[in-house]
Formats: sequence, structure tokens, C-alpha cells
Amino acid sequence: MTISAAALYRLKSDARRGLLENDLILERFFRRHADTLTEEQGLILGKLLALSDNDLMDLLIGRVDFVDSLGDLCKTPCFIAVLSHLREK
Repeated sequence: MTISAAALYRLKSDARRGLLENDLILERFFRRHADTLTEEQGLILGKLLALSDNDLMDLLIGRVDFVDSLGDLCKTPCFIAVLSHLREK
């Protein structure tokens, strides 16, 4: 099931970051995937957006594939798929 308009709006609001690079990557992600974002993907994206700007940037640019604060969530297929979409050029 796709994410509700209200939940998508909240995610987009939370996506406004302190680092311009994060903003650009997240903006590109929403342009490409907002219409097909599932509730599960939305929950994972919400957890990613709760990270510090530097931790998020490290994940987005592929410097790391795992953040300790997210624990086993980083190993789930849905997390890997969302991260893959975020890293698309």
C-alpha cells in the first residue's frame, strides 16, 4: 500500500536538512519515487531522516552501509532497497 499524502508531506518536511548535499539527494529521491513509496519504505525513510546530517550523508554517498543506531534495520531487504533508491544517480 502506498503512503498517505499526509505522511508523504511529513517526510518531505523532515527531509529539509542542514547539508545542501543531503537536500539535493532527498529531493531527487522524492521526484522519482514519491508516487510509489510504500508505508514500510516511508517508515524506513523516517528513521533515516532522524539521523544526524553527517550519518545520513555517509549512508547516502555510500561511505558506509550500516549505522549502529539503526541496528538490524540496516540488514532488511526494504532498508537496502530504500538506500539503493536514495543512491541512484
